Amino acid sequence: MGGLGSGRRWHLASKEVTSDFRQIDVRRWQRDGLLRPGQSFGWQWTQNGAVQASIRIRAETNRVILCYRHKTGGADWKDEEYPVHLTWTECPLGGRRPWFLCPAKGCGRRVAILYCGGIFACRHCYHLAYPSQREIAHDRATRRADRIRGRLGWDAGLLNPQGDKPKGMHWRTYIRLLGAHEHWSRLALAGIMRQFGLIQQRAEDLMDKLS
Repeated sequence: MGGLGSGRRWHLASKEVTSDFRQIDVRRWQRDGLLRPGQSFGWQWTQNGAVQASIRIRAETNRVILCYRHKTGGADWKDEEYPVHLTWTECPLGGRRPWFLCPAKGCGRRVAILYCGGIFACRHCYHLAYPSQREIAHDRATRRADRIRGRLGWDAGLLNPQGDKPKGMHWRTYIRLLGAHEHWSRLALAGIMRQFGLIQQRAEDLMDKLS
């Protein structure tokens, strides 16, 4: 059985983010054809090409069995083997979509992703925030501006020059994206100036000139 290393305690005092935890996604397993009853497979987490942790999974009818080892702090390794039940919903265009039912005691939420902090459970049980929820306002505005720059084929970064309209893009779409880019860029730059006290400094400089 693979080892998951040091587990985290439940009900963390400070809200961590989902990217801090190893996770399993039932949608990925479904796309890879791994949920057929009777199928067994391994799952690994790697970093820089090296395996950091692994688990074994056995698919059964409407559930999967997770099998792995973990330890918390300086405690001994502990073997875990338990079921995670699945439920299915119909897709509008046909087919079915799988969901995990969170195995944490008293939960049972229908979720696509479970996070490992000793056992696998949903982000609500671990009080996890998404990374975007930790962003301050101007970081979020910068990310949105860069996303638009990506659609336009421009280099990321608010201080980089703007490019031309991408070939094949309708002018109406281009003008809409330009307006959105200007909006988010102004918010981002204003937030950066506030963070470093530049707005206040500019106001003080103006008062000095008027006095």
